[in-house]
Amino acid sequence: MPTDHAPALAQAPTPNCIEADVAGVRWLLSRPADLETLWASMGEGDLDGDERLPYWVELWPAAVLLARWLSANAERITGRVCLDVGCGLGLSSLVAARAGARVLAFDYEPEAVRYARGNIALNRASLEGGEPLFTLMDWRQPALAAGSVDVLVGADILYERRFFEPVAALLDYALAPDGVVWLADPDRTISAGVWARLEGLGWRVETPLTDKVDQGGQNMTVHIRQLTRHR
Repeated sequence: MPTDHAPALAQAPTPNCIEADVAGVRWLLSRPADLETLWASMGEGDLDGDERLPYWVELWPAAVLLARWLSANAERITGRVCLDVGCGLGLSSLVAARAGARVLAFDYEPEAVRYARGNIALNRASLEGGEPLFTLMDWRQPALAAGSVDVLVGADILYERRFFEPVAALLDYALAPDGVVWLADPDRTISAGVWARLEGLGWRVETPLTDKVDQGGQNMTVHIRQLTRHR
């Protein structure tokens, strides 16, 4: 497991370094181990309920499609304040920063934040001068000003029903009146009903992209859900 310092980073893919290609740019993401290995090494004392399950160590298909979407829509995020919710290893944050966004990215898991920060150094040549700011934050207690976010993004963050209320509250609190939300949503039964619920709360929900993504041995259908406020 990493110390308080950023992890030592390899310069080529290893079992603990994932490679992802986004619009022709090669990104390397360091991690402590794959999910199966890390989970097997954890004792009951390492878990806080299921809050600390180490899902962040994997690069999920939803994160890949979100990163591709951000790259393809660079003109919509350049110079804008972008909040990456549940950033994990940081792929979408890195891609948004390369596109010129002013990126604040957070995760609830301290180890995820440490590895995401280390991944800045690993990919500095691809960032072209821009860097995301990775921080530790609980979405139930957002440490940012109300209405300060132009673009809010997240990949596969609604995989449990209990996440709906805090995420909905965060969207309402953080997003600027004319802001946009892009959530990458895999075909999970558990999240199927959230979009109608969000529409009931006054959000316009659109699906500008649906695609199959093969990543890490998983082939999943992923949707980009776009949320804006009704005017």
